[in-house]
Amino acid sequence: MRGLMISSTASGGGKTVLTCGIMAALGRRGMSVAGFKCGPDYIDPMFHTQVLGVPSRNLDLFLQGEAGVQRSYAAGAADLALAEGAMGFYDGVGGTDQASAYAVAKLLRLPVILALRPKGASLTLAAQVRGLIDFRPQNQIAALVLTCCTPGLHAHLTPMLERETGLPVLGYLPPMEEAELPSRHLGLYTAGEVAHLQQRFAAVGEQLEKTVALDRLLALAGGRLEEGESSVLRPQPVCTIAVARDEAFCFYYPDNLEALEKAGAKLVFFSPIRDQEPPTADGLYLGGGYPEVYAQKLSENQTMRETVRSLVLAGLPTVAECGGFLYLQKTLEDEQGQAWPMAGALEGAGYRTGRLQRFGYGKLTAQKDSMLFRAGEKIPFHEFHYWDCTQNGTDFWAEKPLGEKSWTFGRAGRSLYAAFPHLHFGGALPLAERFVQRAKEWRENHG
Repeated sequence: MRGLMISSTASGGGKTVLTCGIMAALGRRGMSVAGFKCGPDYIDPMFHTQVLGVPSRNLDLFLQGEAGVQRSYAAGAADLALAEGAMGFYDGVGGTDQASAYAVAKLLRLPVILALRPKGASLTLAAQVRGLIDFRPQNQIAALVLTCCTPGLHAHLTPMLERETGLPVLGYLPPMEEAELPSRHLGLYTAGEVAHLQQRFAAVGEQLEKTVALDRLLALAGGRLEEGESSVLRPQPVCTIAVARDEAFCFYYPDNLEALEKAGAKLVFFSPIRDQEPPTADGLYLGGGYPEVYAQKLSENQTMRETVRSLVLAGLPTVAECGGFLYLQKTLEDEQGQAWPMAGALEGAGYRTGRLQRFGYGKLTAQKDSMLFRAGEKIPFHEFHYWDCTQNGTDFWAEKPLGEKSWTFGRAGRSLYAAFPHLHFGGALPLAERFVQRAKEWRENHG
């Protein structure tokens, strides 16, 4: 599978809009595209998925390791793989290039197209690009596309950039109302919240057909994929896992869901906002999202809250990450600071803080045996939340990648993982298999 990466000098360079616009344009040509996002971000892959109609996958070297990234990349077979970088091209863990877009491009040998937003700069843009080219070897940087750039500015900058950097400028995306995406405290609004999203990116795609040399861009595609199994085999289900999925709970890695299916789970989806109760199942998966934004609606669904509480307390195997963890508490503050009753399976209160809490990557160590972990096991995780909890738990020891900070957190038991950190099931530990095994045991004992 040939591929490309869209990266930039920093966040705000226009990567997401350019990536989705290219996806839309290539779709109009009848090409199949596999979407990817470097790093742990949930929201940008939702935009890719809306455009493509198939899940976009994360490529996260910190959470998955090289083998996990290779597996995720292989699972997205298509005419073209299009990966979007995260932050700036070299920005990785703890001020290093570890797990950066650069590291992913180097591993997969993906040629890189830099989205360059020429706001208030001219020759300095060339200096920035030259710095990126010279900073690390095997960086794969192959071309430039100017974003939020007028036709006149593009005509002025292109010969200078090509002369000074040696890279081709493949075109530009002019300022467009359709390219402006709203944001909130966790970044962009989710794909389901943006009105007329597909029409927006269709318009961007049509514009790119006019102002970007897409044939030249496609000619640059390359990459490397190690031989191995790319398909996801789904055996006969041995259990059913109910997955909360609506506007309040929408942060799931496609690889996590597929790992559960591959381990033998049948997944059934439900809405804690609209449904009266979860579907009959042998396990419960409450992912991250925006429960604080929908706290009143979640609270008003009393039957759902009480049912979830009784199931979790009865020992139904449950994974609750970040937003799911907050939903299991007794109360949760909304964006205005009003506290609303939640499921009450845990004793804490979720509250707003106004700033990011323990943001970024870390590694956890399990303090005891539990459903997903054995005592002493270590696994990477990622946190990204503005809300906190009065009782975060003490069943795990967490440490930042460079050891600059450590803390205890989380609730874990024979049938429970409940904590702020998001986990990726595509890493070294068999987390999906352990979750499914415990759900299978529940089914055997309660079926």
